Amino acid sequence: MLQFKLVLLGDSSVGKSSIVHRFVKDSFDEFRESTIGAAFLSRTIKLAEYDDTMIKFEIWDTAGQERYKSLAPMYYRNANAALVVYDVTQEDSLAKAQSWVNELKSKVGDDDLVICLVGNKVDLAEEDSKSKVIDEDDAKDYAEQHGLIFHEVSAKSGRGVIEVFQNIGERLYLQRKDSLAAQSQQPSNIQLQRPTTNDATSCCV
Repeated sequence: MLQFKLVLLGDSSVGKSSIVHRFVKDSFDEFRESTIGAAFLSRTIKLAEYDDTMIKFEIWDTAGQERYKSLAPMYYRNANAALVVYDVTQEDSLAKAQSWVNELKSKVGDDDLVICLVGNKVDLAEEDSKSKVIDEDDAKDYAEQHGLIFHEVSAKSGRGVIEVFQNIGERLYLQRKDSLAAQSQQPSNIQLQRPTTNDATSCCV
């Protein structure tokens, strides 16, 4: 089993907690209270396309309120993956998500960190098309330019949520596999000791 730390980031009320509760417990609470500090959950999934490899996600769901923002680095430090969530019905939500992506890339780096940009609340757009103010293509283009996984989901209906974590798990698995392969191909650092000419028993005397 492979184990990875995953952190959820994004502003308050975008639905981070609802996404993770839909994934871990397959439940949705319309009146869920805002997270204080951070919450910890975990779930194990199977990657059927990769020899049924088991992936365990240790998930840190961070608070989005401004007063807790300074605590975020404590949770995303040493993370293997991050979900950066925005609300498709809030005009400035994508720009705020982009600032989280920039912070992750500057403070954590993006060599091995898997980042998934997630647009939540598409169920509201299905009920009223005018409520969706962030164009999917704009978000997708941004994600492609910055090497991010991209999904639109509904934590309320469950649409797309499992696929988010499956895709992250697959990317992490392939990264781990490539890393192990690269390590196995590195030349050995063992050096043969050269005989000294000061040793009476040396072959070179």
